[in-house]
Amino acid sequence: MRGAVYAALAATMGNLLQGWDNATIAGAVIYIKREFELETQPKLEGLIVAMSLIGATAITTFSGSVSDAFGRRPMLIISSLLYCLGGLVMLWSPNVYVLLLGRLLDGFGVGLAVTLVPVYISETAPPEIRGQLNTLPQFTGSGGMFLSYCMVFGMSLMDAPQWRLMLGVISIPSLLYLGLMVFYLPESPRWLVSKGKMNEAKKVLRKLRGKEDVNGEMALLVEGLGSADDTAIEEYMIGATNDEEATTDKDQIKLFGAEHGQSWIAKPVTGQSMLGMVSRQGSMAPQGSMANMMDPLVTLFGSVHEKLPQSGSMRSAMFPNFGSMFSTAHEENGRHDNWEVESRGEDYASDAGHDDSDDNLRSPLLSPHTPGVDKDVVPPTPTNANSIMNMRHPSSIGGGWQLAYKKTQDGKGDLQRVYLHQEAGMGSMRGSMRGSVLSLHPSDIPEGQLVQAAGLVSQSKLNIKGFKGDSPLEGGNIQPTVAATKGPSWKDLFEPGVKHALFVGMGLQLLQQFSGINGVLYYTPQILSQAGVDVLLSNMGISGDSASLLISALTTLLMLPSIGLAMKLMDISGRRFLLLNTLPVLITTLIILVLSNVIEMENVLQATLSTVSVVVYFCCFVMGFGPIPNILCSEIFPTRVRGLCIALCSLTFWVGDIIVTYSLPALLSSIGLAGVFGIYAIVCTISWFFVYMKVPETKGMPLEVISEFFNVGAKQGEAEKSM
Repeated sequence: MRGAVYAALAATMGNLLQGWDNATIAGAVIYIKREFELETQPKLEGLIVAMSLIGATAITTFSGSVSDAFGRRPMLIISSLLYCLGGLVMLWSPNVYVLLLGRLLDGFGVGLAVTLVPVYISETAPPEIRGQLNTLPQFTGSGGMFLSYCMVFGMSLMDAPQWRLMLGVISIPSLLYLGLMVFYLPESPRWLVSKGKMNEAKKVLRKLRGKEDVNGEMALLVEGLGSADDTAIEEYMIGATNDEEATTDKDQIKLFGAEHGQSWIAKPVTGQSMLGMVSRQGSMAPQGSMANMMDPLVTLFGSVHEKLPQSGSMRSAMFPNFGSMFSTAHEENGRHDNWEVESRGEDYASDAGHDDSDDNLRSPLLSPHTPGVDKDVVPPTPTNANSIMNMRHPSSIGGGWQLAYKKTQDGKGDLQRVYLHQEAGMGSMRGSMRGSVLSLHPSDIPEGQLVQAAGLVSQSKLNIKGFKGDSPLEGGNIQPTVAATKGPSWKDLFEPGVKHALFVGMGLQLLQQFSGINGVLYYTPQILSQAGVDVLLSNMGISGDSASLLISALTTLLMLPSIGLAMKLMDISGRRFLLLNTLPVLITTLIILVLSNVIEMENVLQATLSTVSVVVYFCCFVMGFGPIPNILCSEIFPTRVRGLCIALCSLTFWVGDIIVTYSLPALLSSIGLAGVFGIYAIVCTISWFFVYMKVPETKGMPLEVISEFFNVGAKQGEAEKSM
């Protein structure tokens, strides 16, 4: 588990450089304007700032397909080289045209990092902490902004501030980024599987997970390669194979797990699971004008998440777990192994202990809370490593889901794969288990008990015919079928689930940019200066330019704990929850900014209101609308087309960014600060409705299960439209 965290930290160095670049140009443009006399040329000023975005947009158009062909790691290495080269060109910059070239090269590096880092993290992170790790780019980006603002503020106090030095310093941290990419970053195991490099993928997974047995996850990665248009939702009552009464039932089937000796007996049932009811009957949400407008896909995901009790999870959230990954208390026998050194079997206990410290991970996902049952009831905390291992089995694929297999009914021995999940609160067919929380592992199901579960079933992508033994994965020789290894095609983008995911991803990226965040970031010093912020620090002898830079630095510093809070909540409260609760705050702060610039008031009061509103806007943005669009885009697409789809979403991001950044100087000079923030407030309002109606909750779910849900939900939506 620690390996995945270290890999994510190394990859997010590219986002630190992006934040560094954003803040540096925001400060340096003040002095660039004076040297090149751009005060009367707002379009050229906007072009200097936007040239980095033009470069990012240009490289994004093919970054997805190239990364699918050559891998995520080589493209991130190229990103670090472009950052370094762009910094050196900007350091030289004898005229505005060379400066534009340097900004273009720098933009190439930014585009590759911003596009591929979330993809890399999503493809390497365990589902339980995927959202938290994918919030790291926002944290490191804001950290880079803070460091850069501090540097620019210090240089602004000099008699002759050097903007070339401000921009060129980025070459130094880019060398550190290059070293991390070359020496410490493994390739994405999902990409390796997609290219048939199974042995190499298994080695990488062992390093990332800190354990030897990764057969179950390897099988999961193979299952995520191909299309699953035939996915069906089935309900079962399952028990251990030694349940004598159940085994006499002629309707039973046998489900095989991903490890030796793991199997269940299962009796198919119909019409009982919340997931099955939603998939068959459509929306189960409360009736009303807003509820009726909600996408069936949102309701389908909501049947998994929205009824979960949260109280237990809130007591053991991200930071205790995250800290334990680095704690010497979790290093076996006092060892301090480097993350890339292959771990041995004894790492199981530490890894499992970390995962089970979150009560929510032992809670069911497919059932509403049962009235009369204490929401805080959880299994007793294990007292030793062996007990922990019995609760966290290697076959789990994350978020309480299990990977299982069954033979097709034609008797030929072909496999169907099943993503299986318990439904709790429904009770046992014999005995009282109401409200209990169990693992679906056969050894954890009490003898004589049957547990209700739901499964997403489709044809397996494993190249296994008529297996013998207790598991189709016995022996560890996991190979995909020929059909599963076909490369991505543009035709794949028109599958219902992929089209729906693209609509959600591209919509979020476009709305995020038109909410104005990057325009505000690039021009924060000028916006604060126009708001009269220099009045606040005039008594300290600090000039207006330096005052706005100092307040910008303090603002980015305050953003860091806000991002930390978002990291804590991302996999507990969820992505959708954070968006719906932070967007109203953004709208409020923007309205205050409009009013403070429209209503006549004392200079100090106006400057105070503007400064506080900008700070709150930034802090709430980085908790929700900042990181979540990238997180969701890296989660909702199937493996075979993830690169292509991410490129399209990133292209939408950069086009919106260019429009906002290039137009902001002209907008400020025409409609003023109040008009600009008024437009942003309207966009944020539209964004809230878009999230409420179209954006599902994906926390804790394996990427392959998310793709299946999009397929099922999209088909349900099409069926409702045809009625």
